[in-house]
Amino acid sequence: MAVGRRGAGLRLCATVFLLDMTFCKGFVEDLDESFKDNRKDDIWLVDFYAPWCGHCKKLEPIWNEVGLEMKSIGSPVKVGKMDATSYSSIASEFGVRGYPTIKLLKGDLAYNYRGPRTKDDIIEFAHRVSGALIRPLPSQQMFEHVQKRHRVFFVYIGGESPLKEKYIDAASELIVYTYFFSASEEVVPEYVTLKEMPAVLVFKDETYFVYDEYEDGDLSSWINRERFQNYLTMDGFLLYELGDTGKLVAIAVIDEKNTSIEHTRLKSIIQEVARDYRDQFHRDFQFGHMDGNDYINTLLMDELKVPTVVVLNTSNQQYFLLDRQIQNAEDMVQFINNILDGTVEAQGGDSILQRLKRIAFDAKSTIVSIFKSSPLMGCFLFGLPLGVISIMCYGIYTADTDGGYIEERYEVSKSEIESQEPTEESKEQEPRSGDVLVPTVQGPKDVLEKKKD
Repeated sequence: MAVGRRGAGLRLCATVFLLDMTFCKGFVEDLDESFKDNRKDDIWLVDFYAPWCGHCKKLEPIWNEVGLEMKSIGSPVKVGKMDATSYSSIASEFGVRGYPTIKLLKGDLAYNYRGPRTKDDIIEFAHRVSGALIRPLPSQQMFEHVQKRHRVFFVYIGGESPLKEKYIDAASELIVYTYFFSASEEVVPEYVTLKEMPAVLVFKDETYFVYDEYEDGDLSSWINRERFQNYLTMDGFLLYELGDTGKLVAIAVIDEKNTSIEHTRLKSIIQEVARDYRDQFHRDFQFGHMDGNDYINTLLMDELKVPTVVVLNTSNQQYFLLDRQIQNAEDMVQFINNILDGTVEAQGGDSILQRLKRIAFDAKSTIVSIFKSSPLMGCFLFGLPLGVISIMCYGIYTADTDGGYIEERYEVSKSEIESQEPTEESKEQEPRSGDVLVPTVQGPKDVLEKKKD
């Protein structure tokens, strides 16, 4: 009886799950070739996918949740998906190069999504990009509300100017990453000090930084560098994004499950340097920590001991290892200064030798991972080709050997025949005994001639 109830319960859960998935799918439109002509009247968030793509299949339930959420909050953004393999011409027109590709289409503009593939992050991206490019802050209350909601945001303060035009251009390029606002000087909090107007500020880490054209260079590049918080929990995706900033990344590589003093101390030191030396290093350095050394090992092509500190240049794959024991923040500051003045030697890089080394390392890592995850599969993938090659080599070797043997045997037979020919001649020249005729022995040559006749 209990088994029957349990089975009924499982069937009910499965039915509810399928109904829920069907309900979610109802808010994601399947797009076809007509989308190209009809899309400009609306704002679209589109997933370009391939039916055979594993990452696309993993994204599908998340995408259905995005569609449901956007519909439930009354968002003007429509959510759809398109099979890029069936409508390849449309996909290539939108610059789709891989799967899945998420784009927000707004009029003639197409914005790529490059963030984490989670429901909240995708919805945040859609809200940010679908709204106004530059959002006005009309009051101090609105300014305070924005500060509480966003960890990093940019503000233009002042009237019309060439700087504002540059700000708008930068926003149109970088709106996919962060928010852009404008405000008057009266709206800005009292703790903000401005030496001149107009100005562009970034608010983050409970403080602010003012753009200086002389020290910071191009405005768009400065915004791209400053769009991250000063201290971050690192992962592979974030390190890839930081590669565009040109900053060095100082990372405490630790095991977060390990609560020993050494692991927590290195993390605290990096946090202290990021906080207390922010004005000194924020233009050149990004700080953070990473749980585990697996990803770092693939970058360094070496086994990095944990816990430790490593400084990465993600733009050219160079790295710097500790030249001293890090006991406190002052030791870390000295290490950073030694990197800046060239005292610490950079390792790695993207030279041809390093690229060849990386190819070999990646191949080795792939083979090892296959054998670790599935030994039988590894034996099949690598054993079968080796077996075929071995059989082919053996066949070639034995074929050459037999041919040589036949040729040698043929040469021997020919030599035997030739050696027998003088014997026949001598026998023919022998005198006969009396009147009795002595028959001559028919040699192989005669036999051959008869056969030929």
